Formats: sequence, C-alpha cells, structure tokens
Amino acid sequence: MKIIILYESFFGNTRLIAEAIGKSLKKNNEVQVLNVTEFNWNIIPKMELLIVGSATRGFRPCPATKLFLKSIPCNGLKGIMVAAFDTRISLPEIESKAIRILVKTGGYAAKQIVKALTVSGGILVVPGEGFLVKGEKGPLNDGELERAAKWADQIVK
Repeated sequence: MKIIILYESFFGNTRLIAEAIGKSLKKNNEVQVLNVTEFNWNIIPKMELLIVGSATRGFRPCPATKLFLKSIPCNGLKGIMVAAFDTRISLPEIESKAIRILVKTGGYAAKQIVKALTVSGGILVVPGEGFLVKGEKGPLNDGELERAAKWADQIVK
C-alpha cells in the first residue's frame, strides 16, 4: 500500500509520532513521512492512505495544517483511506479548571482533521487519536511512541 503521512510540529513531538507511525507501517508498505508544507498534490493519484497529524494549538490544528485541509478540493480524497492524529496535553495535567473546561468544549486537533478529510471524500479507517505530551513543549509522555506504532498497526489491519 502507498501511504503518505503528513505532520506539522512546533517542538518536534508531532514529528516523532509521525515517524514512529511511518516506521511501523514501512514493514509492508511504501511510506513517505512529510512535513505538511512539503506535500505536493501530484502524489494523490498514487496514494492509497493519507494520515495527517498536527500539534493542537488553540484547540485546533496548526496553521499550515489548516491551510492544507482548506486546500483539499471537493471530493479530492474520494476513495482514499484516511486517518488523523494530534499531540496534546492530557486533561488532568492542565492545572486551571477554566482551561480544562475550555479544552473539553474546544477539543483537540484530530477531531477537526478527521472532519476535513472525510468531508473531502476520505474513508476514515480508524478514529482520530491523540498522543500526550508533558506541558506545552513536551517531551512526549512515556510510551507514546510505542502507542503510536500500535495505532498504526490498527490502520492497516
């Protein structure tokens, strides 16, 4: 299977998750892991699975990821399998009760990525996933790279 993994990362955590997913999928597939700004629409006809990941910033995907999602033509992903992930701070780690309430209301990036990919015709193969970081800049919580690899295995079952 030909797989493209796109990511946007501010502090390197989302890139590490994308690379762990890519490494897991490379066992039996042709995989490219790219920063979302490196994506070229010419590779769409060759792609069977698109995975998009972003750090969560202000309850949403990062700016370049949002631009990419807005640039997808109507039905531009028709027939292509899709999945999405984000990196985020776990709710219990947020000290401010008011901020926790905002996060519960606003959500995380993966939900918005999934919506954009499926509205564009993509076929969702697994629910969006969130991978946890310690604080705003990270590092990743212990075990998240291994969890990313297991999540990737679910995608291609």
